[in-house]
Amino acid sequence: MIDKPDNIERRSHMLVRIVAHWGASQRPALAGVMWMVVLLGILVWLDDQHKAIFLVPPFAATMSILLYLPSVSIAQPFAVVVGSVLGTAIGTVLSMFLGFGPGVAMTAALTALIALPLLRVFHPPGVALAMYPALLHPGPWFAVQVVLLSRSPR
Repeated sequence: MIDKPDNIERRSHMLVRIVAHWGASQRPALAGVMWMVVLLGILVWLDDQHKAIFLVPPFAATMSILLYLPSVSIAQPFAVVVGSVLGTAIGTVLSMFLGFGPGVAMTAALTALIALPLLRVFHPPGVALAMYPALLHPGPWFAVQVVLLSRSPR
């Protein structure tokens, strides 16, 4: 069967509609972007001053969630703070008992992926933070000294 021209038009119109809805349509407010610049800048400064790990990618992910999706459950203060700290604590405890490396990091991420929603504190960057202790060896107090303090309201 040979396509008729109107059938081709209909298909291309449908493709245009599908492609038009791909991706995110949100645009952050300038104030929100500046807030992110300041907070990330502070973490860079803390890295430099203390020769420690303060600037970690999940922090930027959390800020993006807060900026673009402030009303979703993963952006609520309890989920952000407790989910991040608990995810990091899971990674720390597993690293203490199982050692370090990619396998332990994967186990920590999967454990956090299961535990955080069960505790009603799911925050995706918390799952990523669970991997940090096994990969970067930041020390046993990373969850408190860095993650909790960076998440606490000031």
